[in-house]
Amino acid sequence: MLNKSIFAISGSLRAGSSNHKILTYIGGLMPAGISYHIYDELATIPPFDPGLDNDTPPEAIIRLREAIAKADAVIICTPEYAYGIPGQLKNALDWTVSSGSFSGKPTALVTASTGGENAHAALLKVLGAIDCDVIEGGTLLISYIRSKMDSEGNITDLQTATALRSLADKVLKAIAQ
Repeated sequence: MLNKSIFAISGSLRAGSSNHKILTYIGGLMPAGISYHIYDELATIPPFDPGLDNDTPPEAIIRLREAIAKADAVIICTPEYAYGIPGQLKNALDWTVSSGSFSGKPTALVTASTGGENAHAALLKVLGAIDCDVIEGGTLLISYIRSKMDSEGNITDLQTATALRSLADKVLKAIAQ
């Protein structure tokens, strides 16, 4: 499976977040020949403005849309903030609506937080609205994530490690077709 690419987005802006660590962990599960990139520009995305969503959107938006469009699959890993999707992640997803960059894109979702149920459900609705092809079995809710990993990002809970391996395998299967 050569020349395949996966674009990963963390819904947390915090350096060293559990979500970024999970995406790094998933990247370590990828075989040779898979290009795996964790997006590091979420903080640069300007507030969504329909007036700017035209033929010349802001440069950060152009880069985001192009990265999604070029990827064979996308993995989103996010926390839950105040029972919902983190604002900066939702904002970035709003910028993708008119471009169709997510349309038909195999996408996996990991919600890792103290709770996470509300953000997970809301984000699945958003992914449907932007026409993602949510990978069958490619969603995972990890509650109480901090009790399941160490400070270095190593997954210490066997059930969580197994679930992440399964999710990675499903993403690989989706892009192998």
